[in-house]
Amino acid sequence: MSVQYGNGTLVTKFFSITELTREFGVSTRTLRFYEDEGLIHPERRGRTRLYRAADRRLIQEILRGRRIGFTIAEIREVIHVYKEPPGEIGQLKLLMKRIDEKREELRQKRKDIDETLAELDHVEEACLTRLVEIGVGT
Repeated sequence: MSVQYGNGTLVTKFFSITELTREFGVSTRTLRFYEDEGLIHPERRGRTRLYRAADRRLIQEILRGRRIGFTIAEIREVIHVYKEPPGEIGQLKLLMKRIDEKREELRQKRKDIDETLAELDHVEEACLTRLVEIGVGT
């Protein structure tokens, strides 16, 4: 984000790590991890990290990806596709593919959980039946 003053001076707006941790409710360690993973690239001035508006948007997208269950590798892949041809179109198509995969994975997990719950009910019922057979009250 740039700000142009009346005298023609163009100044880029940066965000501090503290501002972003407060805004997104994450730790400084989380932001440094995303940087180490090559997902964001803040400008460095000495030991100070300065985040551009583009870094801020990426952090927002990374956190959204994490909330819906994407791995860091999947997020990196989606970001990388955006930066290379075919750009945004490729990114959106890849994202839709990953969403379908994640949705199917979650449906399978739901099915597995439902089957496990049914099996637990069956085992519990068998235990209760056996207790009654041997004359133990529950």
